[in-house]
Amino acid sequence: MAGARLRRDRPRAAAAATAVLLRRRSAEDARLRPSDLWTSCWRCVSPPWLLAYRALVVVVMSSLLVKEVLADGIFSFFFYTQWTFTLVIIYFVIATLISAHGCWIYSKQEVIGKEEANGLLKHDIEDNGPGTLTLKTNNEKARLQSENDQEVNEKRAGTLGYVMQITYQTCGGAVMLTDIVFWCLLVPTSADHFSVNLIAACMHSLNAVFLLLDTALNNLPFPLFRMIYFVFWTFIYVIFQWVLHACGFTWWPYPFMELATPWAPMWYIAVALAHIPCYGSYWLIAKAKKTFSPKFFPDAYTSSY
Repeated sequence: MAGARLRRDRPRAAAAATAVLLRRRSAEDARLRPSDLWTSCWRCVSPPWLLAYRALVVVVMSSLLVKEVLADGIFSFFFYTQWTFTLVIIYFVIATLISAHGCWIYSKQEVIGKEEANGLLKHDIEDNGPGTLTLKTNNEKARLQSENDQEVNEKRAGTLGYVMQITYQTCGGAVMLTDIVFWCLLVPTSADHFSVNLIAACMHSLNAVFLLLDTALNNLPFPLFRMIYFVFWTFIYVIFQWVLHACGFTWWPYPFMELATPWAPMWYIAVALAHIPCYGSYWLIAKAKKTFSPKFFPDAYTSSY
């Protein structure tokens, strides 16, 4: 009797253990490691190169936004495009600051690594004696100091690191929504009274290009469940527009936001549903990089998640 009950309980216990392992593995995959913020997934791209790219993007995108604001004034920020463009700049500013901090950690690790290599060389040359013990002690102190410094620095970067990750994931869906709606909906339907100038074309293309290049280089995870931040970002913009119209504004920046038309509910539902393929497409790009890069570039690609 007891043996039969034990045999019946074994599959349940195995299933429960498997579920726990899967949940733990999923949590580990989604966990943000401090070094993921400023290291690249490619061995040939060092942290200083990633820092240089992010800083260059900040300069280029900020210049475009300044030109847009100088041309149209504060009116520019009535549009979702400028909101998203500004959010992408904020992401790259945070990423640049964290990359600079990471390069400082990286330089300290390099110096300590060279000191340890020199110590091993001296160890091979010198005879065993008191100096060898002193050398080992000094190297051990240096290693412990490096580990302690890295642990402290990683703890300090924790909150800002998660802000950077959330901003990055929000930007991923937002740039897809912005550019797809602009090029596939607004430009074709408004061609008679709307012309695309150079700044508008850059703002509706470079935002995605720069972010996709960063995705190709960075080591950040892109979990699917974080789509809620993207939806919340668009929700804030819609509330902003509704508040403006409650205060007396009558002009809508996008025709599908007009509440007085009978098709308004359908438009809002359609745009809300569009968040799923927009975020999903960017998630698929990040997933494809993680899946196929180790297969095609096993010696060059490295990832911590």
